[in-house]
Amino acid sequence: MHEIVNAKQQMAALQDIISVIVCTYNQEDTIGRTLDSILAQKCHLPIEIVIGEDGSTDGTLAVCQQYQKLHPDTIHILANKPNKGFVRNYFDCLRACQGKYIADCAGDDFWIDERKLEKTSVILDNMPDVGIVHTDWLKYDEQTGQYNSPEEPRFCQDIIDGKEMLLDILTPIERPAVHLCTAIYRKEWIQQAMQEYPQFFNPDAYRCEDIQVVFLLARMGRVAYLPDQTLAYSCSVGTVSNPESEEKQFAFWANTTQLSYDLASTFNIHNERFNHFLQARIHKLLMHAFRSGKPSLKTQTLQMQKDMYIADNRHIHLAKILLLPGIWQAMRLARNAVKSQK
Repeated sequence: MHEIVNAKQQMAALQDIISVIVCTYNQEDTIGRTLDSILAQKCHLPIEIVIGEDGSTDGTLAVCQQYQKLHPDTIHILANKPNKGFVRNYFDCLRACQGKYIADCAGDDFWIDERKLEKTSVILDNMPDVGIVHTDWLKYDEQTGQYNSPEEPRFCQDIIDGKEMLLDILTPIERPAVHLCTAIYRKEWIQQAMQEYPQFFNPDAYRCEDIQVVFLLARMGRVAYLPDQTLAYSCSVGTVSNPESEEKQFAFWANTTQLSYDLASTFNIHNERFNHFLQARIHKLLMHAFRSGKPSLKTQTLQMQKDMYIADNRHIHLAKILLLPGIWQAMRLARNAVKSQK
């Protein structure tokens, strides 16, 4: 009862502003670009920027502090020491937000439409049954400076019942059903979700924040979409979703697969399409294990397959053959020889 009372008090205290979360770590070269794109927004609602500076070892914090001196009423910095990790950082920033609406932009991404917040917040103002609004976006190559469009979105309707999107949210292949850095959502709704399903907001359990946020908001009401391209999504190696090493990639994909499975189990979303998705993920994890050369990753994948009751298909079967000890060693030697000749 005490937790419910506190939640109601928090909801009542929300201000008529938009809070923008910026999580950043070792992004000295890009964080200024991110903040400039947010500060350039032209919107009928005032904004606050909540920066989660996660114990960077470069000059990221100094850049953030320079911006805070220029905009002391707008920018608030949560300077973390030691490093919290991305998910804990994100949820701590979310709890610190004072606005009735939440948006976010990662410290290496940037908005490319100065009316992004205006267009999306007006929908929330006028449609109380819409919990989240998202838009189209572009991929940005940091090396070449080129912009590219991702594949077409599956859901292009202006407004849709969020429950129709749940399976797509759980089974992202290339393009997520909702890119959270394009979105704006109601803090009151996400507070309620965090109260009802705290297990999905445990930063020690999951390595991503967007799947559960989007999924739970979609369950609660309608989802709006704008075809406008408002975000440049930085495609660079070394980010949370695109780590450098095979072992780190394995850890990320194993964890997000577990999150999708746990959400599906909690809300009874199991069908043939979801099973095919899980089979594809097991195959993906086996191949990361193969390239890493670490038997422990193979063991972890096979245990996941058993725990999730995932049957073998042709791809999984072939991957398991590759991972037989003698074949594995021979294939890795051949693969490394080919790589050394390039």
